[in-house]
Amino acid sequence: MKVVLDTNVAVSGLLSPFGNPAEILRMISSGVLRLCLDARILSEYKDVLGRPKFQFEERKIQGLLDQIENRGHIVASTPLPQTLQDRTDEPFLEVAVTGRVDALITGNIAHFPAHLRCGIRVLAPTKFLEFYRKQMRNT
Repeated sequence: MKVVLDTNVAVSGLLSPFGNPAEILRMISSGVLRLCLDARILSEYKDVLGRPKFQFEERKIQGLLDQIENRGHIVASTPLPQTLQDRTDEPFLEVAVTGRVDALITGNIAHFPAHLRCGIRVLAPTKFLEFYRKQMRNT
């Protein structure tokens, strides 16, 4: 299953190792989920995860980034037909659309209004895991 992971989910997964975002990170690390991204998304991951306010251990950040770089699927995305209110969210939706992912996983559903999603399923971590489990039962 192909996904795009918003940065806020990666941060949440590292902050709380037992929550749904952490489970999603483990699924990506193990190859159960195929993470789609581009250079802009990777750059944002590096920037945000390295912010002093999070106080993440450098080795944890680097370990996650190494996994993402080694296992991630780089997508050459195309611009959206309409812009999002927060332009920094556009790379995530652009990669999701171009990469034809099964879901864009985010903690900020409101940043991706339904009429601008171009048919992409946008789910919070809990809803994504429900969707994933349902898909696995049906295969």
